[in-house]
Amino acid sequence: MDDIRKRHQDTQCVHASTLHDPSGAVVTPIYQTSTFSFRDVDHGAALFAGKEKGYIYTRMANPTIEALEETVAVLEKGYRGLACGSGMAAIHTTFASMLRTGDHVVCSDSVYGPTNTLLSGVMSRFGIESTMVDSSDLKAVEHAIKPNTKMIYIETPGNPTLVVSDIEAISEIAHGHGARVVVDNTFMSPILQQPLTLGADIVVHSMTKYLNGHADVVAGVIVVKTEEDYKAFRQILNQIGGVITPFNSFLVARGIKTLAVRIERQCRSAEAVARFLENHDKIQEVYFPWFPSHPQHELARRQMKGPGGVVSFELKGGMKGGKTLMNSVRLCTLAVSLGGVETLIEHPASMTHAVMGAEARRKANISDGLVRIAVGIESVDDLIADIAHGLDKVSV
Repeated sequence: MDDIRKRHQDTQCVHASTLHDPSGAVVTPIYQTSTFSFRDVDHGAALFAGKEKGYIYTRMANPTIEALEETVAVLEKGYRGLACGSGMAAIHTTFASMLRTGDHVVCSDSVYGPTNTLLSGVMSRFGIESTMVDSSDLKAVEHAIKPNTKMIYIETPGNPTLVVSDIEAISEIAHGHGARVVVDNTFMSPILQQPLTLGADIVVHSMTKYLNGHADVVAGVIVVKTEEDYKAFRQILNQIGGVITPFNSFLVARGIKTLAVRIERQCRSAEAVARFLENHDKIQEVYFPWFPSHPQHELARRQMKGPGGVVSFELKGGMKGGKTLMNSVRLCTLAVSLGGVETLIEHPASMTHAVMGAEARRKANISDGLVRIAVGIESVDDLIADIAHGLDKVSV
């Protein structure tokens, strides 16, 4: 087949992971092996010296893993991918590859919670500073930059308030100060947003979410723009050891084959759910990037190809109302995570963000009545009926 990078994304999802298997298998086999044999001593020496392409040890490279890495890199329009054992392994590898003692990071304040914890509770032990800012405010981003700032790390849309940050503008600011930009693109997937084409330097994903899409794998990936970055990141990933298994790589690659069609369905259903909520008398506010009511609506329409499958909203019933809704739905699954074929619902104040405390949640704009729904691929009529049933139980 000709260069898969020239094909439409829908075609890339189906075929990118099956182009390089020497057996001609339609689906890349699971190379479930820890190590690979050499033809002779000279062959082994050539592989270790990097003079010949091949496989030595699965922590370093494996055909099944490589097929997945190439697929995500193609979809993100990057140079190469590096698959990791989890999204946090990908983020940790990125920090370890790009930062040194004395460096400073500017980070979105609406970032995935463990990312914040990794910066403030772990990387800080090694002399790496971090400043959390509202990355939708470009002046705040630039004001937070210091002479030792080496990275601006953003997640857009942000979790769980769906605040949208301007990747192109932030990249221009960062590069003007000698810093580089890393974007967590988990919420959008490369189907809806490609940060590297907007000026970002590195993209990370929790492949646990949309890329895998079936809630049965924990995995992450890094996509880089250049060969230089790939070599540097690969060395660190090999040394840290946060690699993905061949079997999990197979599952994620299988999930990606339906990524485009799943995203299309989830976006359409999420918009229908958001419109229902927008007109409900027990809902104070709906956060959905595709609606004119969203503060970054115009940016979202310019930067993203679709709204995504997540809807957040403010329930008038506060903490009690949030808990009541969680306990009253029957079809929506009460669970954290997102991006799977099943619809998940969660109440951040009593679940994922409870440990932050009320004041910290207030600063992060996470109210007691905030609810997040990650829409799946079920009948949207059934989903709306289930949410309506739950809202009927809420007292305001």
